Amino acid sequence: MVRIRVLVVDDHRIFAESLAAALAAEPDVDVSAAGSGPAALRSMERANAEGRRFDVLLVDADLGGNVQGIRPAVPVQAGNEDGLVDGISLVAGVRSAQPSVRMVVLAEKDDPRRAALALQAGASGWVAKDCSLSRLLTVIRGVLRDETHLPPALLTGVLRELTAARKHRTESERLVESLTPREREVLRCMVAGLGRKAVAERLFLSPHTVRTHMQNVLGKLGVHSTLAAVALARRAGVGPADLAGDVVERGGQLA
Repeated sequence: MVRIRVLVVDDHRIFAESLAAALAAEPDVDVSAAGSGPAALRSMERANAEGRRFDVLLVDADLGGNVQGIRPAVPVQAGNEDGLVDGISLVAGVRSAQPSVRMVVLAEKDDPRRAALALQAGASGWVAKDCSLSRLLTVIRGVLRDETHLPPALLTGVLRELTAARKHRTESERLVESLTPREREVLRCMVAGLGRKAVAERLFLSPHTVRTHMQNVLGKLGVHSTLAAVALARRAGVGPADLAGDVVERGGQLA
């Protein structure tokens, strides 16, 4: 019998332990539980070292706390311009590090926007926490066959969100393409979290020149703050400057 290795990641201990116990009753399921993102990462590292990789992660959409060791990758478009959804950030990080692991997000309520974010981050399913055990097992086994599972009531809303996200990305890419090469380099430094002085030192420019470049970047992108510019850049797929290994120009020569 092929056994399915499942990791439940939820900071509500009673729920996590109850769900793990219910799943463990299935003859083909091995299950563990973790109460936080860092605990989940440790569990995955131990399992990998022992040659017992997890097949499926069940991740709480509202997982509390920041996930250390993972670079969050899913910007939230409402509220905090540069904020992140913790549970979905874990999904994004694990998807990047271990693409073979299938992930299902467990949610207190249906939310098309967040379900769309979960799919964009790499989740294969979104299910309600109060769904039946048989339904959850169907989802777990389905995602291992490369199926995507969503509640029928969410399909229309999720498709609408994904279409809107694609449109926003296209618009963001068009705006970024309007920047000069130097302005794009300044933008990458902004994405990396560098301030004006650090950008000036990195690019061998005066702080005044960097200030002008930053103002031009904000103007061309049609935003009014660095956080908004960074959020737009991420939507367009602009990554941070490689602070360790980038080569920059100085006086027409490579430095």
